[in-house]
Amino acid sequence: MNYKIISFGMVLFAIFLTGSEAPFVKMTNAKCPSYNKSWVEVHYCRLKAYSRNKTSLNINATFLQPANNIFLRLKLMKRANGYKPFLWDFTFDACEFMRKRNQPVAKIVWNIIKDVSTVNHTCPYVGLQAVSDFHRVEIPLPMPTGEYLLLMTWIFDGKPQFSTDVYFTFVEDY
Repeated sequence: MNYKIISFGMVLFAIFLTGSEAPFVKMTNAKCPSYNKSWVEVHYCRLKAYSRNKTSLNINATFLQPANNIFLRLKLMKRANGYKPFLWDFTFDACEFMRKRNQPVAKIVWNIIKDVSTVNHTCPYVGLQAVSDFHRVEIPLPMPTGEYLLLMTWIFDGKPQFSTDVYFTFVEDY
């Protein structure tokens, strides 16, 4: 009797492992306009397609002047008859975050890009800053399936200098 219950449990566990699907994220577009070319020059901001389901993001920008007072506005939007605000829209001090890691939502984004970027130090930022071959996206939040837009506006000394807009598709059960 015990043997039957254990084997039944093992079969259910195997079905669960083969039947549960991980979420799927595919970046579909990237735009990085510079609003002040005397401070930030974006050399390239593009996606590279490796296969139908895998793309990587590459961003290369040069900060021509030292940036000490950096704020970042994160805004997540979901497409539904145009892009509508979804989940979060807030601004935080990026220099303070790099010292203390004190913003939970920013920490989610940081954990996604920290291994593929050169922005892993505290302020000031000057010179070449890059995100290279960013393709592994693991979103730790439950989200509905759909098309999304992550808007990141970089504000230096109280003025927007450039933005990073990443469009992606999220499929809950792939």
